[in-house]
Amino acid sequence: MGCGGARPGAWPCCICMYADEQVRAERGGGTRRHGTGTWTGTGTGTGGGAMATAGPRSFSAAEVRARCAQGACLVSCHRRLYDLSGFVRLHPGGEQLLRRRAGTDVSAALDGPPHRHSENARRWLEQYYVGEIEPGDEQSLSETVDEKEVMSAAQTPEQTDLCYKTVHVETDLVDWQKPLLWQVGYLGEKYDEWVHQPVDRPIRLFHSDFLEFLSKTAWYVVFMVWTPVVLYLSWVSYTSLAQGNTRLFSSFTTEYSIPVHKYYFPFIFLLGMILWSLLEYLIHRFVFHMKPPASNYYLITLHFLLHGQHHKSPFDSSRLVFPPVPASLVIGFFYGVLRLLLPEVLGLSVFVGGLCGYVIYDMMHYYLHYGSPRKGTYLYGLKAYHVKHHFEHQKSGFGISTRFWDYPFRTLIPEETFKKED
Repeated sequence: MGCGGARPGAWPCCICMYADEQVRAERGGGTRRHGTGTWTGTGTGTGGGAMATAGPRSFSAAEVRARCAQGACLVSCHRRLYDLSGFVRLHPGGEQLLRRRAGTDVSAALDGPPHRHSENARRWLEQYYVGEIEPGDEQSLSETVDEKEVMSAAQTPEQTDLCYKTVHVETDLVDWQKPLLWQVGYLGEKYDEWVHQPVDRPIRLFHSDFLEFLSKTAWYVVFMVWTPVVLYLSWVSYTSLAQGNTRLFSSFTTEYSIPVHKYYFPFIFLLGMILWSLLEYLIHRFVFHMKPPASNYYLITLHFLLHGQHHKSPFDSSRLVFPPVPASLVIGFFYGVLRLLLPEVLGLSVFVGGLCGYVIYDMMHYYLHYGSPRKGTYLYGLKAYHVKHHFEHQKSGFGISTRFWDYPFRTLIPEETFKKED
């Protein structure tokens, strides 16, 4: 049971099973150095995790502070010690907030303000457990360290690494050593709870290396592939409108048809972006967050492929944007719909605005997971809002690039309030 702990009697959760160097390397953390800790065995569960040969090691308060001075970000919760060095840049509240807590006890901070951390957040913390504070030293970690000292230490290129990591050998519901896509369908009624308990590790979907390659995308690929398309189609739309041959309602009447001038293009483009924001909300809510029937293996598998994998591993950097190949099929479908509903050039103008909105959405989505926006900015609030959707409010907060549509559809995540104490 960690600090704050999972619910008593809950089925085993996989977040306390770790992949060591491979996980950190895939997330850009490089190879991690090991100290004196040793590992043997292969574990008894289907997760295939290793077992530690010794119990958690103890750390003195002086040792914790020394490691923090070298750039590590260690925090304690009562007597349990956690190394958040690899997570500090991803923290929803910002890196500086977490750096200020380095070397201190965060048990009170977990209950807020500024907000109470969810059960999933407390489970997430357990992934970084490294040992125990020596008896009697926990009180000396209750004071906040100097912010300038911590931030200066954070610039140190080499950070001290810790050797001990807990690995729970209880059986997880899937085998993490094998592709997950064909396993999740068998989870049945346990799938919905399992998929909404996030973990900090990469996911493999397919046996085929080629399919696995196609399912992963670096953030800049979306920008490189679709930005030239947006620019080219914008030029085609504007020059076509400049010819003066486009009229609205011309298929119904010629006498009352409305000419569409080239000067209307920016407004039509903006309309396309607004329509995309609505489509983004609707797809996220009604497609990505459908609850598949527990008895339907194929719908569970489809849900995990479309969006469940992202909720299970929200910081897998290779799965935060839509791969260009399947995206092309979806984009082509919506272009065909617009061609049927609107005159050719007008439909193209709306389409290119929507395509631009999609590119902005994908870039923002990546940044909301991996960026560190400045406190008080629009993106800072949006990042905190989106992380709440992942960790606590999975049935609300469906707006990603904007919260606007959450208001009329009544799915806005409520703000937390704290009463002032004497």
